[in-house]
Amino acid sequence: MSIGKANCLVCGEPLVYWDEAQEVACHICGKKEFGHSICQDGHYVCNDCHRSEGVDYIMGLCSKSASTDPIEIINEAMNDKSIYPNGPEHHTLIGAALITAYANAGGKNPKGEPLDKDAALAELKRRSLQVPGGTCGFWGTCGAAVSAGQAMSVLNGSTPMTQEPWAQCQRLTSMILGRLADLGGPRCCKRTGYTSIITAVPYIDMTLGANMQLPDEVVCTFFQRNAECRRTECPYFPGADEEVKATFQPHAEKRWVG
Repeated sequence: MSIGKANCLVCGEPLVYWDEAQEVACHICGKKEFGHSICQDGHYVCNDCHRSEGVDYIMGLCSKSASTDPIEIINEAMNDKSIYPNGPEHHTLIGAALITAYANAGGKNPKGEPLDKDAALAELKRRSLQVPGGTCGFWGTCGAAVSAGQAMSVLNGSTPMTQEPWAQCQRLTSMILGRLADLGGPRCCKRTGYTSIITAVPYIDMTLGANMQLPDEVVCTFFQRNAECRRTECPYFPGADEEVKATFQPHAEKRWVG
C-alpha cells in the first residue's frame, strides 16, 4: 500500500520545494540533474527511480484487468506498495486505467476495430514517462490531466495534424483542469486522479461510443498517507462537506458533457 506521508522515499522527511531548479544528485542511482525539491535531510530521488517499480506494476495490472471501471483499477493499483502517496507514477496510472477500462468495455480504435489494449498501453507508457513529477505546480498543468489527454489521443488517433481528434484531446484536458482549479491545491495525486477519471469517462463514452463504468460514489481510503490532505474540503474524503461532495462525485460530473 502507498507508503509514508508523501514525503522522502529515502528517510520519510518532508520535501522542500524551490521556485527555481537546482543541480541535485539522485540518492538511489547517483544521476545528476536539475530538480525542484529535496527532503529536509537533503535526499533527492529522480523521476525514473521514483516511478520505475510503480509503472511496471501498473502495466502488469492493466494488461490482466478485465474491469470496465477505471476507478476500481486505480484503487487496486494505489493499494500496492510501489504506488506512493504522490509521484509521477500517477501520470501513467490515470491514462492506463482509462485505456484498460475502455478496451475491456469493447471500445474501438480509430479504424473502428477492437482496440489492441496491450499496444495502446505500451504507447501510453512511452508518452507518460515524458511527464515529470511536480508538473501541477511548475508547468501549470496537472500530470493526471495530461495522462487522461494522452489516453484520449491514443484512443482517437490524435496527432499534431489531425482536426477533430486534436480538438477532442484539448477539450478533455481543459475540462479536467477546470475542475481541478475549482478544487484548488495543494497537490494530491489521489484527488487529481479521481477527478480526472470522473471527468474523462462520460466525455470519452460520449465522444467515442464506449460504455465504461463508474461507482455511484468515490471514497478515498488513502488520506492518512497524505500530510497535506484537505480532509472535509476534498469531495472524496469520508465525511466530506456535502456541498463539495455533491458537485464532484460521478453522478454530478456527467452534466459537464451533456
